[in-house]
Amino acid sequence: MLLFTPGPTPVPQNVRNAMSDETMHHRTPEFEAIFEKTRKHLFDLFKSDEVLMLASSGTGAMEAAVVNLCHNTLLNVNSGKFGERFGKIAIAHGLKSVEIKNEWDTPVSVDEVVEAIKSNPDIDAIAVQISESAGGLRHPVEAIAKAVKEINPNIMIIADGITAVGVEKIDITNIDCLIAGSQKALMLPPGLAILGLSNAAIEKIGKGKGYYFNLATEIKSQRKNTTAWTAATTLTIGLLEILETIEKKGGLDKLYEETATRADAVISALQAIGLHIYPKTPALSMTTIDDENASQIRKILKTDFGVNVAGGQDHLEGKIFRINQMGLIAPYEISWVVNSVELALAKLGRRDYDGTANKIFNEKYFKLASK
Repeated sequence: MLLFTPGPTPVPQNVRNAMSDETMHHRTPEFEAIFEKTRKHLFDLFKSDEVLMLASSGTGAMEAAVVNLCHNTLLNVNSGKFGERFGKIAIAHGLKSVEIKNEWDTPVSVDEVVEAIKSNPDIDAIAVQISESAGGLRHPVEAIAKAVKEINPNIMIIADGITAVGVEKIDITNIDCLIAGSQKALMLPPGLAILGLSNAAIEKIGKGKGYYFNLATEIKSQRKNTTAWTAATTLTIGLLEILETIEKKGGLDKLYEETATRADAVISALQAIGLHIYPKTPALSMTTIDDENASQIRKILKTDFGVNVAGGQDHLEGKIFRINQMGLIAPYEISWVVNSVELALAKLGRRDYDGTANKIFNEKYFKLASK
């Protein structure tokens, strides 16, 4: 079965091998050396002033960011399930919350955010997804961050990059906290979250808030190449392995280029067989199709062609399907995916199979890849 859900993504064999070795104690010089190497790679990936690893899902990192960086009112952008989650986290911790809500195919505009912060002077942090994976949407986070900082540089910008880090190069100039999760572009099992912090964020964190998610405690520990609490040792070993693998395969720039090329080729291939791209500004992390036969297409892909893609949630359940573009994906695998989608349409009587999707994908992908 080819796993093409936008998280969890397939874990490469060499990474599985690295994680299958004997269990290592986290309070040893041997693990501290691995932790130090991993941190160095993460600084290269995030380009931030500080990086922290948490034994947590991505939601844990979202909560840690909100609790430590918002002291009054959070502005959250809700264009999907995960943007909505930021607001729920704020309310759960007794913080005030202001929300900008759009349909799941619609990105927030810079003007909407600027208007909100001008209307609500108590806002001291903004939380927004770079890639909102509920609908495969890309928000203009860098432009938002720049505009906000020009108005009030003290407002913290929390950017959920869980389906963006490792997918594309992110301009963090005005971003105070960038969040990533292990089970997306980093091609690991779930359970490890990572935060990249600016110096301004570190200053605002101060002594930190909370207990397990007190980021001041983690900063102090991780600068010594250890963790405040029990480290996710196996996942950290896997993370080092995948980051070294990316480096061996040409580095981050090559990974970003291949991801963008693949995403563009898949969109072209699926549009060529009459399918519609759901989000108005598609993220590079996944290709999202809205279609009346979405559930049937997913079922045929899985049962007949060995391809597992994701569906939709809430009001989009049964109305969309999402194809992963994150990670190190072999061209022949994604080529089979688009070919299988075309075969599924033929089985549904929607169009005769003529190999158009595969042809367009190959022409587009290999033409761009050969440049």
